[in-house]
Amino acid sequence: MKLTILNVAYALAPVSPNSVGGAEQVLSAVDHALVEAGHRSLVVACRGSVVAGEWVDTGVDPAGAADDTARAAAEAATRQAVVRTLAQTRVDVVHMHGLDFMRTLPAAVPLTLATLHLPPDWYGALPSRPGLWLNCVSAAQHRACPPHPALLPPIPNGVAVDRLAGGGHARRGFALTLGRVCPEKGQHLALQAAHAAGASLIVAGAAFPYPAHLAYLEEQVRPLLDRRRRFVGPLGFARKRRYLSAARCLLVPSLAAETSSLVAMEALACGTPVIAFTTGALPDIVEHGRTGFLVRDAAEMAAAIGQVDGIDRQACRDAARTRFGLGRMTDAYLACYRALAGDAPQWQRRKQGLLF
Repeated sequence: MKLTILNVAYALAPVSPNSVGGAEQVLSAVDHALVEAGHRSLVVACRGSVVAGEWVDTGVDPAGAADDTARAAAEAATRQAVVRTLAQTRVDVVHMHGLDFMRTLPAAVPLTLATLHLPPDWYGALPSRPGLWLNCVSAAQHRACPPHPALLPPIPNGVAVDRLAGGGHARRGFALTLGRVCPEKGQHLALQAAHAAGASLIVAGAAFPYPAHLAYLEEQVRPLLDRRRRFVGPLGFARKRRYLSAARCLLVPSLAAETSSLVAMEALACGTPVIAFTTGALPDIVEHGRTGFLVRDAAEMAAAIGQVDGIDRQACRDAARTRFGLGRMTDAYLACYRALAGDAPQWQRRKQGLLF
């Protein structure tokens, strides 16, 4: 059965293989998988997006200030793009990815899957409406969700293990932290740990144009930079693979209850150990003492940097290949679409676990 799937991104985040955000990376992977499998993929996303299927341009420029007014305008433009697309095209399933999905989802839509990429409490009360289904991106996130009749089994995130493992770059002595630059990601704590350990650190990632994020970069990150601790900005896939492959270790000092961690999976695929806080799903990704270390604060992170050279890098690669392959994730989403669009009653498909 050939499907037509409409994926809808967060209103202010471009979608491409080089996206910074995890939700956008997952959406991009699903878009490519749909096209490769012979389905029709439509992607509603802002300017700057590059997709494998058909891009539905919302007209939103994500480079401007992201205050409440701009965010509301972007959400309205995204919602209108969805309405126009549904009026012109028969769609089997609408797949929502943004934190704002209930503000960009029109009132009358076909079957809808909303993936909860962020901590459950960030969404407020999870919505209920006919035809709307929800899924989490890890078992840890699923356990943290309140009971909900529309909550399907989780579809764990995955990464392009084979493409990442082929980097082959020489190891160097720097630690790396990579991700959105914002208070909950804790880059200042990685910097504190690097200073305490006497270690070099590269801080990579983008600060989106939210006032709080830009203030964090200027007030808490930049003052801790020096010749041995540098900020290099966002990385596309090729540069990301190069930095991850060359790094001594990846630091993940997240203060949020991480629902997953694509960058931790990517680091392991490159054979690079991960030192992470014990928040959210991170204890399910990092095997303490085998593929990295789980720590509670910057002081423990600094101590772990001194021990990380004892981690077997092949064990990291083996763990990534066994546990975090991209195909497992995309196959599960395609199976979910087929189940939702099929003839069996929805409750029966959910009960039988056919959405894995």
